[in-house]
Amino acid sequence: MVGTTGPASGADEAVRRAVAEGPDALRGLLDALEGVELREAALAVHLRACRGPGREAVTAALDGLARRDLDWSAAEADLLLCRLLGGEAGVAPHELQLHFGELVPLALSACERAGDFSRTHVRALRRVAESLRGYGRDLGPLRDRMDALLLREARVDTGPLPRHVLDGFDDYGPAMRTAHAELLAGAGVAALLAHCAPLDRPRATLAWRRKAASLLGGAESGAEVVRRLLEGIAAQPAHRVNDPDLVGMGIPTLASAANTSLVRGLLWAALDVPEEWAVPLVGAVALHAGTGLGGHGGMCRSRPIATAAVAVLGECPAERAEEAVAELGRLPRRVVNRTVAKGIARATETVAARAGMTPSMLRERSVPDLGLDGRGVRETALGAYTAELAVREPGTALLSFRGPEGRLLKTAPKEVREARAEELKEVRAGLRKATALLSEERARLEEHLAAGTSWPAADWRRYYVDRPVTGAVARALVWEAGDGAGEWTAGLPERSGGGWVLAGADGTARPVGAGDRLRLWHPLRPGTRRSPGGGRRCWTGRRGSRSSRCSGRCTR
Repeated sequence: MVGTTGPASGADEAVRRAVAEGPDALRGLLDALEGVELREAALAVHLRACRGPGREAVTAALDGLARRDLDWSAAEADLLLCRLLGGEAGVAPHELQLHFGELVPLALSACERAGDFSRTHVRALRRVAESLRGYGRDLGPLRDRMDALLLREARVDTGPLPRHVLDGFDDYGPAMRTAHAELLAGAGVAALLAHCAPLDRPRATLAWRRKAASLLGGAESGAEVVRRLLEGIAAQPAHRVNDPDLVGMGIPTLASAANTSLVRGLLWAALDVPEEWAVPLVGAVALHAGTGLGGHGGMCRSRPIATAAVAVLGECPAERAEEAVAELGRLPRRVVNRTVAKGIARATETVAARAGMTPSMLRERSVPDLGLDGRGVRETALGAYTAELAVREPGTALLSFRGPEGRLLKTAPKEVREARAEELKEVRAGLRKATALLSEERARLEEHLAAGTSWPAADWRRYYVDRPVTGAVARALVWEAGDGAGEWTAGLPERSGGGWVLAGADGTARPVGAGDRLRLWHPLRPGTRRSPGGGRRCWTGRRGSRSSRCSGRCTR
């Protein structure tokens, strides 16, 4: 086998002949060697064990070699481990399980002697050993040796990345090493990633985060390293990884167990990156990892990565709470896994409380305007034509086209469809986004109606009636204004001069003052007066009519 697992050599040929002759010949060959030659022969014997033939002779030889001090190097220890696990393994997972007690001891001896080794591989071997506990296999001593190895402090190289960081157990690790080789070679990067790599739990401790922040600041282009690696996982397709598959399912995921831990560490490191991309990128990772295989369903692409990303959003400081809640608010419509969904709800409540608001009140501050002007219109030039995206009351998105002579067209003319296809695609994507956003805003206002939320007049104007998207929904609803004296007056918002009034069905208009509070009107609320004029009207529609969306619960 050529590559990481080692090429054929003179020692391999000598071992092959000795194995063919029998156990005595192989024992004689090994007794006659020492130093480097003996280690080369030991590697050849181990490779022969991975390949299978002559197992009886090879097994006896491996047992003897594992008990000897052969002065192994870290590279040789990793070589032995890579033959057992990963993309270049010389044995299948079921063969490793069947012959675990024969193949693993030599690799562990090399790790113990070398002092440095791939912790990724040792952790994976430890999981295999644990899975075999119930099969009557006496692997306790091997488990103890692996536990002792994993307790050793990892050596952090200042040069190239150690093998266990961005390993080859999946497609993600090699892809990132290839795409960002120069960036990953920067000073301090190996130390940062080696610190991130062992984080095998959803949350990081404060001590871990303090050290990560220090390493991030000391690494050359540290923030850019975090960004590129997180962008990589946010775009990584689900695939079958090379972790030991103990149950034969081989369910696709985004990364191996080791690289999953690394990504968790990178997510928590991103919490200390002040750049604008940090929170949206963590949100993108949460969405990609938390979405079901194939884009739907409850089985996430990677639940461990999704839960970590959601937890990071929940820990955002108050000054970034608005961004975090906006990202968390995008997830529930796509992420249906129960565990991740519960984490989203907890994170949203936590980060909103840190900012001193409810989640819904915090989300309203980050509703995009989609480039709409004060009229609720966005114009895009398409050659001689102009596309007009408009948001109108009571919350409808419309796309129309205006010709050179000013004539309004409901559909895109042939000239635009043929010559401006890509630009037209973006315009239509804007229509879909506006429609989806209007639906979200309508649902959010329904939540406020149920909760009885009220706003100071300044916030009501800024985040509701004056906004191009949210305002298209809010201005079509009946609101109540109160000055704190206990009486509320209801009406529909209408502009008056430089301010707003609530217009009643009887022609009265109640100005909205700076000291007022506003809330959505509901006729069943205790102590609430009917809207001016006493007419029946739905909270979701214009005066005198029932909206098609109305359930009837507000007026019955």
